[in-house]
Amino acid sequence: MSVTVISVALMSAPVITYDLGMSRWEPDARGRLEQAALELFVERGFEQTTVAEIAQRAGLTERTFFRHFADKREVLFAGAAALQEFLVRAVAQGPGPAPPLDAIAAALQAAASLFQERGDYPRQRQAVIAANAELQERELIKLAALAAAMAGALRGRGVPEPTASLAAQAGIAVFRIAFERWTAEDCQPDLATLIRDSLDNLKAMTAGRAIAKAEYLCTRAVVYAPTT
Repeated sequence: MSVTVISVALMSAPVITYDLGMSRWEPDARGRLEQAALELFVERGFEQTTVAEIAQRAGLTERTFFRHFADKREVLFAGAAALQEFLVRAVAQGPGPAPPLDAIAAALQAAASLFQERGDYPRQRQAVIAANAELQERELIKLAALAAAMAGALRGRGVPEPTASLAAQAGIAVFRIAFERWTAEDCQPDLATLIRDSLDNLKAMTAGRAIAKAEYLCTRAVVYAPTT
């Protein structure tokens, strides 16, 4: 029987391999290294963990490790390129009439279920990154690259600048807030729901500011209107 394998990356997270011929995720060599690395990062800390220890925990060699990852940091971020491709495609193929920010949010929501499939992995990974300033900086760089790529996808749909970049940056901000809420507590709603909630809050906030600004401008127009 032929088996189809699909690899999907998470937000700045390692690649997940789904075997459609099986009922659950089975890690290959790369997956074993990811799991071993995260276990050690949680147990000992990122700085205290070596590549040799990761390879040993996974039952593999250091040479095998370096065939998959440039360094131990990339175990946490190697999926960014594949996720970027996923999101760009989702934005490009989204519904034509969707507003730019909604198109971005829909793409991020489409990726949300992929995080859910990893169980506790995203939460553990987030804790490791939150404890290390270098990893936090790398995370921000990866997110900025995602925003730039999605802005490019919006421009491909005919959205002009600066609207495309503003929508993409706002979308990433929405995702960051939702993801942090989702990883903070086990009792939170699913990630897609939190993304929608964060987007609704952003829209409500900006609408309120727009109304306040309009009222302010009207007031100034009355106060400073020239007399005849």
